[in-house]
Amino acid sequence: MKRRTGIAVVAPGGYAPRDRDLGRAVTRLEDHGWRVKMLVEPGAAYQRFGATDDGRVAQLHAAAADEDIDIVLALRGGYGMSRILPLLDLDLLAGSGKLFVGHSDFTALQMALLAHAGAPSFAGPMICDDFTREDASGYTLDGFRRCLAGPEHAVRFAHPANPDVETEGLLWGGNLTMLAHLAGTPWMPHIEDGLLFIEDVNEHPYRVERMLLQLHHAGVLRRQRAILFGDFTGYRLADYDNGYDFEAMLDYIRGLTGIPLLRGLPFGHVRDKATLAVGAAARLQCAGGECVLRMSGYPSLAGRAAA
Repeated sequence: MKRRTGIAVVAPGGYAPRDRDLGRAVTRLEDHGWRVKMLVEPGAAYQRFGATDDGRVAQLHAAAADEDIDIVLALRGGYGMSRILPLLDLDLLAGSGKLFVGHSDFTALQMALLAHAGAPSFAGPMICDDFTREDASGYTLDGFRRCLAGPEHAVRFAHPANPDVETEGLLWGGNLTMLAHLAGTPWMPHIEDGLLFIEDVNEHPYRVERMLLQLHHAGVLRRQRAILFGDFTGYRLADYDNGYDFEAMLDYIRGLTGIPLLRGLPFGHVRDKATLAVGAAARLQCAGGECVLRMSGYPSLAGRAAA
């Protein structure tokens, strides 16, 4: 009998709010034929975290060491990964061959794996709220399944302002706040000729600009072949902005860097989100505002089944 794909749920960041139905998430995943192992204690919380620092480290290490686990899926983001990066056994995590999936605060672990060992991971959905919500997105679930099945995956997106581009490079990125936060640390990868994707939420355009400037002055942006913008929502403009908005910010960054900026990537703190293979070889083709991002050669469930 073929072994079912095993998913370990870990809480390296925040805890699940009381109104989140974790049982619904487990049922939804198991209905897809996967076997779920909750390493998160139901209702557990320590301050604003899913457990103590040591407890959250132990969850990640246990998931990596479990031979029955294929996918390590984050409970949610929030904050907390920064505190435990120095405590993690990155050799264990990177060498485990597990497929680590999450976004937002989870970006810090994904960058650490990439910087430490060139280990790929997946920017994608989390238990809260992608799998707990009543109106779960079919696009999100299908993209999650298809991307992890591998070893190739494609994401299509469009925006009328997108320039015509045809390029390739290593796909990497995630939450912009976390990327700026990691700049200058041992956990920030040095990526040449990369395709950098970014997203954030509740960040005013001037704050987005400030973080992009930090990456620019740190030399990160000039090494990229393109920057793919996911969702940036939740902010509020004011009269004081006096015409300075997201478009004005993009114009400034575009003129400063000369790097192609692409918009419309379905990724971020949104219901419909793509799953992206962080660390994969990728090819980007855009024409007439329509874009396709193709990923290949990354570790996947297909590879684990053949091993």
